[in-house]
Amino acid sequence: MQYRNPILRGFHPDPSVCRVGEDYYLVTSSFEYYPAMPVYHSRDLVNWTLLGNAQTFSNSLDLRAVRENGGIWAPTIRYHEGLFYIVVVVESSANVFANYILHAKDPAGPWSDPVRVEIGGIDPSILFDVGKAYFCTNDGLGLGGEGICLGVIDPLTGRTLEPFRRIWAGTGEGWLEAPHVYHIGEWYYLLCAEGGTYSGHMEVAARARSVWGPYESCPDNPILTNRNDTTKQACCCGHADLFEDHLGNWWMVHLGVRPGVLSQSQMARETFLTPVTWKNGWPSVHDSRARIVEEGPILAQQKPWPDFVDDFTQKTWPSDWIFVRNPDETRYVRENGTLSVFASGSKPDEKRFEGLACVRQPDMDFCMEADVCVDALACGVSAGLCVMVNHLMYMFWGVKRDEDGLELFLERRADDLDVITYTEKLDPQCTEDGWLRLTIRGTKECYAFGVTDGEGSVYGKCTASARFFANVFTGRGFTGTMTGLYAEAEGESEKMAVFRHFALSNPERLNHGEEIG
Repeated sequence: MQYRNPILRGFHPDPSVCRVGEDYYLVTSSFEYYPAMPVYHSRDLVNWTLLGNAQTFSNSLDLRAVRENGGIWAPTIRYHEGLFYIVVVVESSANVFANYILHAKDPAGPWSDPVRVEIGGIDPSILFDVGKAYFCTNDGLGLGGEGICLGVIDPLTGRTLEPFRRIWAGTGEGWLEAPHVYHIGEWYYLLCAEGGTYSGHMEVAARARSVWGPYESCPDNPILTNRNDTTKQACCCGHADLFEDHLGNWWMVHLGVRPGVLSQSQMARETFLTPVTWKNGWPSVHDSRARIVEEGPILAQQKPWPDFVDDFTQKTWPSDWIFVRNPDETRYVRENGTLSVFASGSKPDEKRFEGLACVRQPDMDFCMEADVCVDALACGVSAGLCVMVNHLMYMFWGVKRDEDGLELFLERRADDLDVITYTEKLDPQCTEDGWLRLTIRGTKECYAFGVTDGEGSVYGKCTASARFFANVFTGRGFTGTMTGLYAEAEGESEKMAVFRHFALSNPERLNHGEEIG
């Protein structure tokens, strides 16, 4: 049956999956965003539901000091004897890493507080085999050059039970990372990523009779890469996790990037699903590359991504909402169908992006809208919708009150350029009830900014190119594009902006119904 990649759209890199019976659970990286480590569930591999986040406000890792693109990297999820485990690395400052493990009876949470595993490296994984928990990272153990290391730990305490030792040095393509060890039949298989997480990314395999090695390299390495894919369907594919479904079919989930304008994409790294067969005792991918339109033995018809609406009638945040680092919860008040946000008193910088509540941009094509209470805007306060990658790459479509009244504006920030590219004075009677509905429509090429009248008609005001949000322009660029609500004030401020009715809708669902052919 045909399906389309990615299976998780928007910022969802470094996926890992485990199966329990006929249920599948998947986690991805979240970097500096919080709550952290989204956990998804599926029974058919192509339609996924967000259960929650493994790190929430109640059991938080402190991310307040992490740099952009730091924080929580590459979690791995596994199930063993009634418990789910997640192992993950946290970059607390530049190139300072710590590995952790946490557990839960229910993947929807609550999850335990993380415990430290005393080993370096990134992208940890865990294998439960013959009564032991083998912990694996890309730490070189100081032996010179790159290497994958393996040790035995207590999964509940993180304590090392058998010392770590190097088991493989890779194929020599560089950036050896994302190791996963599997015991399949008489062999132990080791899958790793090489080539860096951009255009040279690839997945390589090795195997051994013993978990400790020696490991032999697959003769068909790399088993997955789109680095020479002239069809330009996808790029940057790698960082895979291998699994068998409950019907005996084999798959891998991995990250990939869909090309946008000039092969660059504002969506960054997303989660792909690729069928796997076995060839001469090795996992094999057709033509060794991932595809956007794929054929495989999936278990149900794929549906378009669902709309997301929040009318702020509940005090708790739906799991879709995330913040840049650990937020001060007292500065966001959800009650009586409104969200009140304390306006940030300064421009965003590399350590602060306050006044923002966001969700992952769900696709290249989307519609976003929210109501801003213009009657509640104090002088010097701006409020509206934001599309952002980081503090140096964002667009703020908002309304501001100053001494001359209300002004509609678009602020575009790109590195050292921060300019207002559209302004319009608003009539004081622009709304009948004191609320103004702002809209953003995203496409592959651009973002279109508008307002909606009381009858639901959208009036377009201006547009801006989407291509400058691509990773090639954003530097380190491990994260993707976010959309959401933002409020800002001139100078230090305790003034609030008030919102109601936030919605992200899917034009594909509106135009083509529920199923994807």
